[in-house]
Amino acid sequence: MMRILFPVVFSFMSSFAGASLLINGAGATFPYPLYSKWFSEYQKVDGETQFNYQSIGSGGGVKQLTEKTVDFGASDAPMTEEQLSKAPGSVVHIPTVLGAVVLTFNVEGITKDLNLSGDVLADIFLNKITSWNDPKIKALNPRAKLPATSIIVVHRSDGSGTSAIFTDYLSKVSAEWNQKVGHGPAVNWPVGLGGKGNEGVAGFVKQTPGSIGYVELIYAENNKLPYAAIKNKAGSFVLPSVKSVTSAAASLKNMPEDFRVSITNAEGKNAYPISGFTYLLVYKALEAEKGQKILDFLNWAVTDGQRFAENLYYAPLPKELVAKVQRKLRTITVK
Repeated sequence: MMRILFPVVFSFMSSFAGASLLINGAGATFPYPLYSKWFSEYQKVDGETQFNYQSIGSGGGVKQLTEKTVDFGASDAPMTEEQLSKAPGSVVHIPTVLGAVVLTFNVEGITKDLNLSGDVLADIFLNKITSWNDPKIKALNPRAKLPATSIIVVHRSDGSGTSAIFTDYLSKVSAEWNQKVGHGPAVNWPVGLGGKGNEGVAGFVKQTPGSIGYVELIYAENNKLPYAAIKNKAGSFVLPSVKSVTSAAASLKNMPEDFRVSITNAEGKNAYPISGFTYLLVYKALEAEKGQKILDFLNWAVTDGQRFAENLYYAPLPKELVAKVQRKLRTITVK
C-alpha cells in the first residue's frame, strides 16, 4: 500500500511550467490523502490547472467557503441548515468517497484483536471507564491480557467532520452521550487531550502509552497503529475496511436529493458502524474563470478518480450514486 506523510497544511502546486490557473480549497483532513493523490493525477488530464488545498479540518473548510476565501470547501459533516443560511449563495454537497473512522490505541501487549462496543466507547469518552482492564472491556475481550493501565482519551481539538461522524455514532448508541454531549464537528469533550487534524490525533496516540483516539483508517495504517473491531447493530464485531464501509453504504435505501446523510450504526451483518461520506462543497453558481475547471475536476473525481480510492483505504462511490452525482453536477451553473 502507498505510504505518505501528512502535514497539517497541504499545498499541491503544479510543476508544469505552463500552469496558469490556481484553484484554492480547504477543509477536511479525513480525505486529504486521496485528494492529494487526485490533484496529482488530474494534472495528467489538465496540466494548466493548479490546486492549493489546506488540510485544516471540516470546520475550517465550511468557514472559508462561507467567507468565499476559497473556491471549494471540504467536509465530512454535511453543513447544517444554520450554516447553509449563512452562506452567501446556494451550496451543493458533492459526495466523493466513503471512509471509516477507526478507534486506534496504544496499549502494552495488545497489538490487534481488540473488540469494542458502542456503549463501552461512550463510557470511555464520558470518563466512566478509566482503565484498560475494566470489567466491561474484559467481557468483550476474554482472551486478552489487558493491563491495569489508565486510559488516556485523545480527541480532535479543531472543528472536525471526523468528530461529527464519531459523535453521531455515539449519539445513536448511547442515550447518555446524546443527552450530555451530543454530536457535531465540535463538542464539549468530557475528558481527553486534543490533537489538531487526523494527523495530530494519530501522533498523540502513537506517542502516548495507554491512549485511545479516533482517526480515518489510512492515518492508523500509515502510523502502523492497531485499531479495534467494533460491535455493529447486528451484533457482529467488524473491522474497518473498504468492504465493511461499502456494506454500511449498502444499507442506505434512499439517498436524499442534497446527499446530506448519515450511515453510522448501519444495518447489516458486515457493516462497519462508524462509516461516513465525505464531501466537496461548491456554490451552485460558479464564476466563469474557474467554474468550468472545477466542474471538470469534480466529474473526473467521481468517475475516473474513484479507481484511486481503494489503495488509500477509502470506499468508492456506488455506481448508482455516481449517476446521481453527475446529474447534480449538471445543475451547477457557470456565469
